[in-house]
Amino acid sequence: MDLGLAGKTAFITGGSSGIGLAIGRALREEGAEVTVCGRDPERLRESGLPGIPADVTDPEALARAVDEAAERMSGLDLLVANAGGVSGGGLLDSTPQDWLRTYELNVLHAAHAIRCAVPHFEQRGGGSALVVASITGWKPGPKSSYAPAKAAEIHLAATLGQELGPRGIRVNALSPGSVMFEGGGWAWFRDHRPEQYEAFARDDFPGGRLVEPREVADVACFLLSPRAGGVNGANICVDGAQDHPSAGRFFP
Repeated sequence: MDLGLAGKTAFITGGSSGIGLAIGRALREEGAEVTVCGRDPERLRESGLPGIPADVTDPEALARAVDEAAERMSGLDLLVANAGGVSGGGLLDSTPQDWLRTYELNVLHAAHAIRCAVPHFEQRGGGSALVVASITGWKPGPKSSYAPAKAAEIHLAATLGQELGPRGIRVNALSPGSVMFEGGGWAWFRDHRPEQYEAFARDDFPGGRLVEPREVADVACFLLSPRAGGVNGANICVDGAQDHPSAGRFFP
């Protein structure tokens, strides 16, 4: 299937590794021009994709990165708000500042990135944005600050799908389950707790394995593409029918 992505331009936050990098590489394979951003210049260089160093929790830095990417590529058609994470521990092991940091890193960064992209989208006659959320956004699981932030991202996409639809801009959420990639937390779990990992994969995934980055990236490419023109404000999960959003029960 030709997704119609050849010649499109895309900017991805958190694109130097993991899911963001997989999406960037998949978009490039489809013929799109891609620029990614991340905090670590060395990881950006290692990604093999054109990169712009930026802290996405700094609104001014993020705005400059979006504008610079659009200038480099002579326009912007697609945006992926992939950066995310969590600060602090559970409710009793985190501070109000941890909660604010988690919300800034996930929800506020996504909203600001899309807001900065809107003028560039409109210059191209429309655009498509994708917010990378998580199954934790609707399957409750730790950490207590992370799950509400991901739920907010899902609702953000639904709200912006309606708000920006009249401008020719689609916004969707993509919610991966546990994704296996080298250097990630699940790879550490596999290598250091092999028995617990095998039980997790067997018990929580009907297919007996975690999701792979390319499987998430393929769905992302479709959602961003003109072939998904009728999909707006949706939340699409790529989780292999995962039962629980964490493996916390395997730890004492």
